[in-house]
Formats: sequence, C-alpha cells, structure tokens
Amino acid sequence: MQFKHPEILYFLFLLVIPILVHLFQLRRFKIEYFTNVKLLKELQIQTRKSAEIKKWLLLATRLLLLTCLILAFAQPFFEAKDTTNKGNELVILVDNSFSMQAKGAKGELLKRSIQELLEELPENQQFSLLTNSEVFWDTDIKSIQKELQSLNYSAMPFQLDYLINQVEIKKKNTKKDYVIITDAIQSESKKAFNLSDNNVVYFIQPEAQNKTNISIDKVLISNVLDQFYELKITLKAFGEIENEVPLSVFSNNKAIAKTIAKFESATTEIAITIPKTDFHGTVSIEDNSLSYDNKYYISISKPKKVNIIAIGTSDKNNFLSRIFTTEEFNFISTDLTTLDYNQIENQDAIILNELEDLPIALGTTLKSFYEKGGSIVLIPNTKNTTSQLNTFAKNFGGFGYSKLLTSGKQITKINFDHPLYQTVFEKKVTNFQYPNTKESFGLSGVTTILQYEDNSVFVGSTTNRLGMFYAFSAPINKQNSNFQNAPLIVPTFYNMGQNQGKTGINAFTIGENENLILETSLAKDEVVSIQKEGYSFIPMQQLLNTKCKLSFGDYPEVAGNFDVMKGKNSLKKISFNYTRTESDLTQISTANFENFTKINNISTALNDIASERTSNEIWKWFIFATLLLLITELLIQKFVK
Repeated sequence: MQFKHPEILYFLFLLVIPILVHLFQLRRFKIEYFTNVKLLKELQIQTRKSAEIKKWLLLATRLLLLTCLILAFAQPFFEAKDTTNKGNELVILVDNSFSMQAKGAKGELLKRSIQELLEELPENQQFSLLTNSEVFWDTDIKSIQKELQSLNYSAMPFQLDYLINQVEIKKKNTKKDYVIITDAIQSESKKAFNLSDNNVVYFIQPEAQNKTNISIDKVLISNVLDQFYELKITLKAFGEIENEVPLSVFSNNKAIAKTIAKFESATTEIAITIPKTDFHGTVSIEDNSLSYDNKYYISISKPKKVNIIAIGTSDKNNFLSRIFTTEEFNFISTDLTTLDYNQIENQDAIILNELEDLPIALGTTLKSFYEKGGSIVLIPNTKNTTSQLNTFAKNFGGFGYSKLLTSGKQITKINFDHPLYQTVFEKKVTNFQYPNTKESFGLSGVTTILQYEDNSVFVGSTTNRLGMFYAFSAPINKQNSNFQNAPLIVPTFYNMGQNQGKTGINAFTIGENENLILETSLAKDEVVSIQKEGYSFIPMQQLLNTKCKLSFGDYPEVAGNFDVMKGKNSLKKISFNYTRTESDLTQISTANFENFTKINNISTALNDIASERTSNEIWKWFIFATLLLLITELLIQKFVK
C-alpha cells in the first residue's frame, strides 16, 4: 500500500492524546469507609467494573476512529499492475475496404463496427482514428460522429503497414494502445509481427455470416463484326456457387441486353452481342453479397485507324501488309534509307523488320517515341551482332541478346495470360502445329510471350507502363522460319499493332496508376479534367508535342463512366472500375495478428486498459470506517453503563 500524502501520517502522534486522557480517567479511587452496609458495598464494586469496561471500549474506538481519519487524508492506494503503459495514446485503425460490405449477425460489418464505436467510446475519451481513406487525429467520439456515420467504403485495400507508418510519423517517440478492426481479408503486413513489442495491441475481427460472392471480373471485346461487338464477360464465384445469376447490359442508362449466367465451375464466361455504336454504360449482375463488384463500367467509341510504319525491305514487309489492312490501319512500308524521321512521332507502332544496321539516330528517335507511349517491334537480322543489338536495346530497358545459335528449334509454348493474347483463345491450346526457326539469338530480361521447346524465349515484351516494346529472338523470313505460315502470326502482329486509345475500348482499374494518351494539344494554362455527374478530378498531365499523357494515380475514388473534358468539350469517354481484390471473402489471413489480444468489442479493450493501469484508491473505505466507528462510539455511550 502506498500514500499520495504520506506526510499526513505524522498526525498519528495525536493518538497519544486519547491515551493520556484515558489514563487520567483511570486513576485509582481513594477508599473512604462509610457505614458498614453490605448492599452499598456490592453496588459500588459493580459500578466500578462497568465503568472501566466502557472506558476501554471508548478508548479503542476513538483510537481506531482517529487512525482511520488520518489514513483517509493520507489517501492510501494500491499501485496499478501496468504502470509502464499508463501514458499510452489510443489509436483505432478501422478497415473500410469493400469486403466490409459483407453482412454479419447484426448487419454490414463496417456499419456495425462504427455503431459500436459510437455507443461504447466515452465522450471524454481522446483517441486518433485512421481508416483506409480518412484520418482523425487527437479527437473524441462526439466531434467525429457525423463523419463516422457517413463513412464510405474505400477502393483502397486495408494496408496495415501504411497506416502504422502514418501513426509513427505523426506520433513519434510515444507508446500507443492500438485497436485494429478488420475482417482480415487479403491482409498482409510486415510491421504487425513487431508492433506489440513496444505497444499494446487489440484485434477485433468482424466476421461475415455469408461468404458466398459473385463478381464481374472483366469485360472484353472478343470479336468485331460488321454491325455488332461481341463482348466476353468473365464472372467469378467464391464460396457456394449459385446456379443462375441475372446479368444485364446498360448503355446510356438503357437496357440493351439481358441473360442468365450459369455456373458449372468457379469461373464462367458469357458472350453477348451489342450494336456497333458508341457504348458508355455498365454490365451488372444481382447477387446477395458484396455489391461493389456487381457492376463493370466500360466505354466503347468508334475505332480510329492505327498508324503503323514497317521499316525493312519491301519483300520482307509484304506479309505485314496482309495483316494491317486498310480498313483498320494506315500502314506504311519503307526502307531505312528512305525513312522520314519526322513521321515517327505521328505513328502508333513501329516495326523494325530484320534491319542489317541499327543507327544510333534511329535508336534515339525511337526511345523518345517509346517514352511517349508508342509501340515498337524488333525482329533481328542474323547479320546483326549481339553488341549491336544490345546497344540498341539499352534505350528500352534491361533486356538483352546473346550469341546466335544455328540449331533449329520448335515454338511450343504460349503465354495465354499475356495481354497480347487475352482475347485470342477461348481455351488453352496444347496441341497445335508448331512453328520453328533455324537460327536464333538468346533473349533475356523480357516477359515471355512465346517460348521454344527448351523454354528459351522466341517473343518477349517489356514496358515502361506507357509504351510497349516487343522483341523477337529470331528472323521470321521464310528462309529461317515457317512462322509466317502459322495461324498464330495474325493475332500476334495484329495485337502488337493495336493502340489502346484508338481501339475504342476505354476501361481502367482504380489504383493501378494507368495512363491514357490523348491526341490533343493544350494551351499554356489549359488543363484536362475527368468528370461525371457530381464528381470530378484533374489527373497528372504531360504535354508530348501533339499529344497529352494523362496519369490517373489512385484516382478517381469512385467507379463509373466519365468524360475527359477540355473546357466544356468532351474529348473522350472513359470508364473506371474497382479492383476485385476484395471479392473472395474466404481469403481470411489472421497470421499477422496472432501476437495481438483478440477481443469482441472496444469496450473490452477500454475496461482492460482501465483495470490494468488505474490505481486502486482505498481512502474512501477509511472514511466509511471512520463514520462506522463514530456511530459505534455513540452506541457505546448510550447503551454501555
């Protein structure tokens, strides 16, 4: 037991006073003899004994009373169990990602968690609260009540390390009590393992009752007909698969197609034809779980012809003219000696077809073209040296060539997941007519598109997130390869030549930091904005001569159909969708939180903190004992004779 005011204990010396008074009252009686009457003598003896007992009782009561009163003023207490964390600041981290839309026993997980905070946090409790998208420093529950009640779901996933970094930067050199509220869907963290070393961490995991969910994974144009587009819609089911799901397609808020999606496996694909006109709308489904992934926004505009130059001899470029037809492409075949360098920046793709020489000036010009979003295809010549090829390749990244091999190889493997082939194959082909090459260079440092039987690269790609560079490892003339006769050559070169900004498909994913090249020029103070009803933002923009590069970063914050606006004029219609990383409610990962104290609600954490760190003050009990002893003295005075 300890005392807040131990100096008051000196007053215990006052206990001597009642003792002295008592001793004075217990002095010996002087014997006086009276008439020898037996009855009077007996009464005198009884009275004397009774008085002595009463005085001893009063002395004990008064000593105890005075002792309790002095101890009460000294304020005794028992020290708290946890004194080292007494000054900790309370920090609450709340997951408001889309997976928190799932319904638990008492409703949506996020809304129920917010309601519990509003109900259980005391009004005088100071804390800081961080979500995926909002930050409230050094506040109380009454001050942010409206903001919490209107808190929206965030397209950003719950990144525990990012939130912890924010707290550590803002609250340097302070110990903290963390309360982390998350469903732990797709949760990864490196800092979580050491977070409880210097802090007290509580973990609340709201859990969904229904973990079944269906999402629209992606929508692509799989085929372009004379009057129609054929859309390929990919749906994914998680958990128990529902047999049928209604699916609708809307353009400009009008329904243009409806069907039923049936699941025989976890993934199903639906083909729907829509009129070949401007499309600015959504594909939507109806299910009883998460709602954020039930819509996929897509914009399709009239395709523009793609500008392509093939640099090489006319006989070697002949097969390209049959692929890049005049209906869809402005194709030019030219020899290196007659190449007009001024035309390069106006192109969408440049094909270097077996050039014997790769001039430094050409490499420098194409590097600028690549940095502005152009596509380049390099087909080597067997007369090229590896040093010549690598000097040229340095302009475009870290890939490189190695020595020429004269042994023949078969092309046997296709990377079906590469964007080049996303809309080409309905299923993975394992048995096809293998093309071959007689001579080939080694090629490394690229993303594989086509492979030889020995797993070496035939065609690979690299990107700066704006331009694309495709590299072949071997010449494909008919003397060295039969690749020109293979069915694979048409989709390979056709998709290499496509320009996203001109194909008519414009759908981006929020948070992927994607880019868009606009063919427009801007005045000095002119900017491009992205707008839809009730929401707008200005993306990062970079002028590239007659083009403008837009970088979206983590914007917009909401999915939907947007217009790219230059002043009051709409330059282009585009769409943004949420990433589907939160769709699988079964992907719960609590390994990061094993060192934390798991609780059911925040009141448990607050009570635990209070009981561990609050001193047990017992001075009130001494006041109560003082009153009780005072009453005891009165009773002794009245009833003890």
